[in-house]
Amino acid sequence: MLFVDSHCHLDRINLEKDKIEFDQLFVNAEKNNVAHMLCVAISLDQFPDMVAKSEKYDNVSYSCGVHPLHVGEDKQFTLKDLERMASDERVVAVGETGLDYYYSKDTVPMQHEYFAKHIEVANTLNKPLIVHTRDAREDTIGILKENNADRCRGVLHCFTESWEMAKAAMDIGFYISISGIATFKNAVELQDVVRKLPLDRLLIETDSPYLAPVPFRGKQNQPAYVKHVAEFVAELKGVKLEELAEITTNNFKDLFSSAKL
Repeated sequence: MLFVDSHCHLDRINLEKDKIEFDQLFVNAEKNNVAHMLCVAISLDQFPDMVAKSEKYDNVSYSCGVHPLHVGEDKQFTLKDLERMASDERVVAVGETGLDYYYSKDTVPMQHEYFAKHIEVANTLNKPLIVHTRDAREDTIGILKENNADRCRGVLHCFTESWEMAKAAMDIGFYISISGIATFKNAVELQDVVRKLPLDRLLIETDSPYLAPVPFRGKQNQPAYVKHVAEFVAELKGVKLEELAEITTNNFKDLFSSAKL
């Protein structure tokens, strides 16, 4: 039984806070049957250091992109910059990109511009898209459709939105990734969505170091904890943990086909 953490930020884990070495994250992951992890970029400036920190581990793959809350922060960002960096053979996805109207409404026009450019690069490189979306349901789906994101496919990561949005994304070939938020007592709507999600469109993630699942809520998250997300999701779906592990791992392989598992 093996798990894949389909979305984490290894470079942003505060090792001093938990008094651990970087290597210990991988030891902990192995103990919890986490076979692979996708380390996700939030900016182009940060991307080289992110890769350098964990490139010696053969069970890590990478994405390259600009998080919607970080648009405009890179020293230089053009379509060519993104395409050049995302062309790296170690990069299996473009993003994370998308829209966030909850935290940042003042950069909405720039978010739209960056989002469209990410989709163009994903289609050019034939690599899937990692999408962050919050309080921007209609615009997120609209931009995906307008820019032919059905060609590259992708995932709505750390999903917290409605069943209607999930269905709209799945209709254009996207997967839905569930994080530790689903384990929170107040996540009733999300839990209902998880029950409805078809198993063949489901991924699991930690979004480390954020959003640690129960029983670690409030603590710093790490890839080893994706097992607890899997356990909770398996219970919601009424399937055995082994089955959920196999299906979500195969889903990851299907979407991120260049990842070396």
